[in-house]
Amino acid sequence: MKLNYILKNVKIIDSNFEIKENLEINNIAFHTDDVSEGSIFVAIKGYITDGHKFIPKVKDLGAKIAIVEEFSDAEIKQLKVENTRKTLADISANFYNHPSKEMNVIGITATNGKTTTAFMVDKILTEAKKNSGMIGTVLTKYDDTKIPSLLTTPESLTLQKYIRDMKNHKVEYLTMEVSSSAQELYRNRNIDFDIVTFNNLGREHIDQHGSFEKYFQYKSRLIRHAKKDSIAILNADDELIYSLREKTKANVLTFSLENNTSDFGISDLDLSTGMGNFTFKINRDIEIKDLKIPKTEFKINLGSVGYSSVMNSVVAIIISLVIGIDLEMIQRALKNFTGVERRFELIYDNEFKILDDHFANEKNIDSTMSTLKEMKYNNLHILYAIRGKRGYEVNKEIAERLVKWIKILKPNSICATLSRETVTEKDRVTDEELAIFKEILDNENIDYKIYDNLCDSIDENIDILENGDVLLLAGCQGMDKGAGIVLNKLTEDGKTNEVQSLRNIVNNRIC
Repeated sequence: MKLNYILKNVKIIDSNFEIKENLEINNIAFHTDDVSEGSIFVAIKGYITDGHKFIPKVKDLGAKIAIVEEFSDAEIKQLKVENTRKTLADISANFYNHPSKEMNVIGITATNGKTTTAFMVDKILTEAKKNSGMIGTVLTKYDDTKIPSLLTTPESLTLQKYIRDMKNHKVEYLTMEVSSSAQELYRNRNIDFDIVTFNNLGREHIDQHGSFEKYFQYKSRLIRHAKKDSIAILNADDELIYSLREKTKANVLTFSLENNTSDFGISDLDLSTGMGNFTFKINRDIEIKDLKIPKTEFKINLGSVGYSSVMNSVVAIIISLVIGIDLEMIQRALKNFTGVERRFELIYDNEFKILDDHFANEKNIDSTMSTLKEMKYNNLHILYAIRGKRGYEVNKEIAERLVKWIKILKPNSICATLSRETVTEKDRVTDEELAIFKEILDNENIDYKIYDNLCDSIDENIDILENGDVLLLAGCQGMDKGAGIVLNKLTEDGKTNEVQSLRNIVNNRIC
């Protein structure tokens, strides 16, 4: 592709060569491993290293041009721009010829539930025999392609490449999780969203963004920057999210789980089995653009567990109605959808139940524990993997919220694990993080046990389970290997026939 086309609408501050020289460019890269002969290399200033350091190396690897924020002494053609991340997003969209404009793109943001909502929407689209793709925290998938994710929203170059390949595979609908980091770092810049949603908001990623206000600022970009003819779906139960209705050009639809004054709501919620059954309500006749949704109500029986599944399904239903999916297909798909790995996932259900949840923040904890409060069981046991390398404040807030629910649910046992044998250095629990967890529980005179290793903690917790009990495996990266350890333990205990479903879950996991 010619350089002039790749640089279309890109503001160049300066250059060390005549840009009118219409060079042929074969590739774009922002990592040295991806540089090939005839590449443009974009020097990104990252959290760990600065891509400008590698400009001499990429010249030797065959790069024709480096896009920089500061000129290098290396003898290579260079273009200076204000922000290389933003420029990477712009030239990537040009290089792949803006593929998102050629399909229907659904962008989902939330503190909790992005992944489950995206999986629910994809399940409904599949049920309706739509050719669909998905990009998110767990994986990118389309056609027969499945790629485990490193980021919730990939870097802009990778994202545009995926979407172009999806279009080549005739994907009609793309469901995409959009993180706050992606919005701050311009990863989703130039993605043409047709439907955007903001499901909920909690105090997550504050250390990364500097403050809650900054977090909300980046999180809300998806709505504030939505195009004029798009549809924005907003949670009316959150004042900050609801305020965005006045700050977007999109056509706004609202939902509430607390009352029936919004466009959509619910009633008659039953969580006694752990799986949500409720009435979905369309509270008025809706007409937006060519869309007509009549006032009505209908029953939803979920196949996935937890109050959070109810919240996520409400958004998935609204998206599906906006697309025009038949009601019976929506109901059938949600009944057959059994959940996403590690999102309040029922991984074992025989003489006792074992639930697996990523327990990432206060809202997530509230949703998980609220469901347990409604469920029927004999004794509750909690095993929590402390969050490593997330900082003092995050761990303090999680421990305080855990204490609140311990007082309500009164579990028979509470344990925590550092998962030293399963986590990598980036998720290692620090002394400070362990100390604040212990301090908060000690101050409330809560009896607990700390394990160094995940395997020991799971083995001992399973050994004390009796008929009718529930064991909650809670935690993010430190509990990722938990289901596999449960499978090994139960198999060793002779429960070969009972663990077939669990074996399928473990074999199909990405993490």
